[in-house]
Amino acid sequence: MDSATSGRPDAPAPSGLVQTAADRRSSLVAAVFLMATSAIGPGFITQTATFTATMGAAFAFGILASVLIDFVVQLNIWRIVAVTRMRASDIANAAIPGAGYVLAVLIIFGGLIFNIGNIAGSGLGLNALVGLDPKIGGALSALVAIGIFSSKRAGVAVDRIIVVLGLVMIALTLFVAFTSAPPVGEALRQTVWPDEINFATITTIVGGTVGGYITYAGAHRMLDKGTVGIENLGPVTRAALSGIAVTGVMRFVLFLAVLGVVAGGVTLDLSGQAANPAAQAFYAATGELGLRLFGVVLWAAAITSVIGAAYTSVTFFNTFNPRLTERGRAWSTVVFIAVSLAAYLVIGTAPAALLVFVGGFNGLILPIGLTIFIYAAWARPDLMPGYRHPLWLTVLGVLTCALTWWMGYRSIGPIFAFLSM
Repeated sequence: MDSATSGRPDAPAPSGLVQTAADRRSSLVAAVFLMATSAIGPGFITQTATFTATMGAAFAFGILASVLIDFVVQLNIWRIVAVTRMRASDIANAAIPGAGYVLAVLIIFGGLIFNIGNIAGSGLGLNALVGLDPKIGGALSALVAIGIFSSKRAGVAVDRIIVVLGLVMIALTLFVAFTSAPPVGEALRQTVWPDEINFATITTIVGGTVGGYITYAGAHRMLDKGTVGIENLGPVTRAALSGIAVTGVMRFVLFLAVLGVVAGGVTLDLSGQAANPAAQAFYAATGELGLRLFGVVLWAAAITSVIGAAYTSVTFFNTFNPRLTERGRAWSTVVFIAVSLAAYLVIGTAPAALLVFVGGFNGLILPIGLTIFIYAAWARPDLMPGYRHPLWLTVLGVLTCALTWWMGYRSIGPIFAFLSM
């Protein structure tokens, strides 16, 4: 992967060269798609199908709430990372001595949990596509991800694969959404006036969209590519908003696809080791073809998320070993994926339940990192010379911190209950 940026606020871009407009555009597209496809993973798909099946159109409010929270989280973090030219854990250590190590441990552990779920999702995807046993499919997919990171051109490969598969996911899900003919009017009404509000659900989908490692995926990719500094704040802000928009639209489209099936009277099976509610929805909407298409969508979502989770989690290894080289990080990523695969092969939890749980677990981690960043923006302006973080963004950050801490407190029990599904 690209070399790491120094932890100093005045560190130059990794390449040491001035970026051209084309370089900056390529960097931001890579960051947007890494953030969006990390968010639109198998957990995202399975959570959306599960909660749409249990809540119906009322789930639309949860999607709206998650998008608004995503907006505040990503905009704060992308801008602060860009201006400081520092990784998240370095910012945390500078703001509160020792906090960076705590944050790194939480992100790495949360990323590992996420990646076990991502590999499970890749197995479910190949199962739907070609009928392969999920364990074998997960193992093969993990080997594909390891092969990518073993390549000397891993950085270029990651960027290209993520963009292509991200576009495939969006196109296929749009097709199924149109086919299932959902009650759009009812969904729009309940987006702003829901019949039911479930905070555990919101915490879970927020965690699955912007929790844990996903919070820092696009920001760290942008940092590694050298798109940093006050002069790049405009493009960085637009890229963050684009990533959130792509994620929000994809979530709503997938929700409509499943809602159309559920509203049509189909009951999705959410229990048991073989449960795959999203696959059932695609099959109900378009038959055998829909099931195969879903296999492509889920596998694409899973493999890009395996890459995103491993890549971003390993960027936090530098917190404990600042001398970790580019090659060292590539090998660390391979080991990270291999450990995730081993854990998946021995774990007993049903893949679908695991995919729902990992979103909730990382939703519990989210407010810790966000609180540290908001504190850094307020208390350590010396980390951002020549820049003053917007007051409105700080205020929204404080309110979002309070909301996510409260939702996390209310949701701990229900989130861990997902493991018994």
